[in-house]
Amino acid sequence: MKYLLLIATIGTTIFAACNNGNNNPSQTAGDSTPTKKEAASTAGTATPVKDILGGYLQLKNALANDNGNDAATAGNTMVDAFQKIDTSALTPAQKKTYADVQDDAREHAEHIGKNAANVPHQREHFDMLSKDMYELVKTFGAGQPLYKDSCPMYNDGKGAIWLSELKGIKNPYLGKKMPTCGTVKEELK
Repeated sequence: MKYLLLIATIGTTIFAACNNGNNNPSQTAGDSTPTKKEAASTAGTATPVKDILGGYLQLKNALANDNGNDAATAGNTMVDAFQKIDTSALTPAQKKTYADVQDDAREHAEHIGKNAANVPHQREHFDMLSKDMYELVKTFGAGQPLYKDSCPMYNDGKGAIWLSELKGIKNPYLGKKMPTCGTVKEELK
């Protein structure tokens, strides 16, 4: 009788554990189990962070194509996305990082949005914005694979980083002049 009770308990535990992961509608078959960071980011903050990142990636691609108008549009998209994030759902650590980053990042996105005719100026702000976005992605996750890329030639050889959804280099700092200048420094998952 003890063995039957033990087997029933183990069976129930295994059944409950197996079904626990299937209750998340944001996961599909084949998805890997989310990390604590990803789980925290999907608890009410994934959509705004995703929107901020989406605007950033559009901005990066526009600068890689030397397109100041599209870069300005993407900068404005980011400003709107920053205004929509709900900080009440963030953990204390996430709130701190977001507070440290969001004012600065939003200001850079605003400058990019207001300077459609000045791509070099947009790139200056993109340099600083990329550092802020890297911090956001490290804290909240991206919900997609990203690559931290580096251009050693930008800013008189001081270099600069950017985030990309592509493994191949599309340099937003040198644009069409040197589109493949740079290296992948880190893969972010």
